[in-house]
Amino acid sequence: MQTHSMRTHVALLRGINVGGNNLVKMGDLRQLFVDLGLEEPATLLQSGNVAFRSAKSAPELEQILSKETSASLKVNVEYFVRTADEWGQAIAANPFLDASTSDPSHLLLICLREEPDRAAVKQVQDEWQGPERVGASGRHLYAIYPEGIGPSKLTTFPAWKKLAGGGTGRNWNTVLKLRALLDDLGNGA
Repeated sequence: MQTHSMRTHVALLRGINVGGNNLVKMGDLRQLFVDLGLEEPATLLQSGNVAFRSAKSAPELEQILSKETSASLKVNVEYFVRTADEWGQAIAANPFLDASTSDPSHLLLICLREEPDRAAVKQVQDEWQGPERVGASGRHLYAIYPEGIGPSKLTTFPAWKKLAGGGTGRNWNTVLKLRALLDDLGNGA
């Protein structure tokens, strides 16, 4: 098993504390991270955002955290883990800089397991007729929901569901708060 030097990471849980389902207390989540030997876990909001330090790789952490969350907290969830550097790169790659300052609560960063298919991204960009705009960089999608996510029909558009359905998203305000939390923990080596 290859380990890396100590790094700061962010772990995003998919689908907890939504509509009364998959309830996880942030104190219990932080304790799980401590019990797993992950250093300085700090949570943000109730939607499953944890910054922490570890020498393990992101893929290792995703597997361990999913397995142990199921065993310890009795909740089956997926984790998307990024290093502080990867998080910073995702922020820098945002194709919608105007929305990041003018309407950050309606700009979403969606973390995926793998880089999305460029043809699939282009299909959504070309075929979608609503007010939303979509972009991609690396393992991340970006979407602007000018009228809000709730009333948007983009989430039901088949090509978008196929593209983004396996990921987890955070609005830009949360993205920047997580960046500050990572900075507080230190970027690691």
